[in-house]
Amino acid sequence: MTTVGIEAVEIWTGNLKLDLPGTFAPQKGEDPEKYTKGLGLNASSFPDSYEDIVTMAANAAYRLMDRKGLEPDDVGRIDVATESAFDNSKPVSTYVAGCLEEVFDGDFHHANKGERKFACIAGTQSLDDACNWIRAGRNRGRGALVIATDTALYARGDAGEATQGAGAIAMYITEDPSLVELSIEQGYGSADETDFLKPNQQFPSVDGKRSVQVYLARMREALEDYESVAGDTHPDDFAFIPFHTPFPGMVRKAALLGYRHMTRDTAIEEELAEEIGRQPRAEAFDDDEGFHDALREYMDALKGTDRYQEWYARTIDPTLTISREVGNWYTGSVHVARVSALKHALENGEDVTGEQFIVGSYGSGAQAEIHAETVQDGWKDEIASLNVDEQLEARYELTWEDYEEIHDAHNHEMDVDIEPRTAPDGEFVFDGWGRMGERKYRYVD
Repeated sequence: MTTVGIEAVEIWTGNLKLDLPGTFAPQKGEDPEKYTKGLGLNASSFPDSYEDIVTMAANAAYRLMDRKGLEPDDVGRIDVATESAFDNSKPVSTYVAGCLEEVFDGDFHHANKGERKFACIAGTQSLDDACNWIRAGRNRGRGALVIATDTALYARGDAGEATQGAGAIAMYITEDPSLVELSIEQGYGSADETDFLKPNQQFPSVDGKRSVQVYLARMREALEDYESVAGDTHPDDFAFIPFHTPFPGMVRKAALLGYRHMTRDTAIEEELAEEIGRQPRAEAFDDDEGFHDALREYMDALKGTDRYQEWYARTIDPTLTISREVGNWYTGSVHVARVSALKHALENGEDVTGEQFIVGSYGSGAQAEIHAETVQDGWKDEIASLNVDEQLEARYELTWEDYEEIHDAHNHEMDVDIEPRTAPDGEFVFDGWGRMGERKYRYVD
């Protein structure tokens, strides 16, 4: 069977930074630890006035293609996942292709292009589409460019405002990949839910408490479905577990739920039983309320055990390092978590070649997907080539007044013209409007 997965990856973060404990918290009159410890966030990335989902996507894709020596003829499809699109007909992928044709010889006239929408899971769905296209033998030796790009902005004063972020991640999908191979086995959990939506509006309507519940419920269903085709999972089987990360605090909840599920009826459960008892079983209770109360007590106790905390520190926490500094990237968040894990392994001298990840993607509305990935022997060179730290360090730090102006500039209902906070250099920029109201772009050397 053809081995298919991610050959190369590149990240492009918005050029601006909002310090959450230092700038955001004082303006809200709140304890900085609400953000650093509660949400698990230190900062958010934002697009400058000349940046948007197209520029960030095109910049990530250009960096990837240039570094890998790719030409347009090497790309048979361009799939863009976003929930920040500004056109209900023309896909972002066509804009991205137009940008790239400014800097490459040749064109993408024979590449299939599309745009995927299913909240934050669309990036993973686009990855699946590209892999299936290659496995079906329809790629003619070419690879697929999959890009997740979003400006995850909330209305001013919204409870989700602190989790904002902006950035793009580009992935090149091929046979015999250098980074990770994707498993054939997948598991899904999906239901018609109203936890987060944008009914023809820019800023989301969110039921925060419900969204957490739906996220966890769909993840549990997806893991059970994955195990039905791949066999039982065990927490020690996976080097890292990247989750969709709206904010790291959400991942803490998902990781605990997953660990409890994977340790049920294992030697780990029996070993922990001496300290916290065995997991409650529904059949031992007269009603659901009693069972769920006991389950919550067990989960609280499990979270405090040394065994769980050591597993979390080794398997989950490394996936959150980048997210803590950039906030939520919607469709890109789980893919940033993958990069964060591999970056951690490289920096700490951990050789994870041949080891497996299990990846938990999620999109509101709602659907979760679980699949496994096997790390390939070219991962070190690929991750070493990234310049994530340099990008994060180079961001312009916003004052509160800057933040208010930038937020207004990206509010589609406001007509605000502001001076950029940074000077573009070697990147695509928004360059005004065309005759039919389309957005125009150009490359700045």
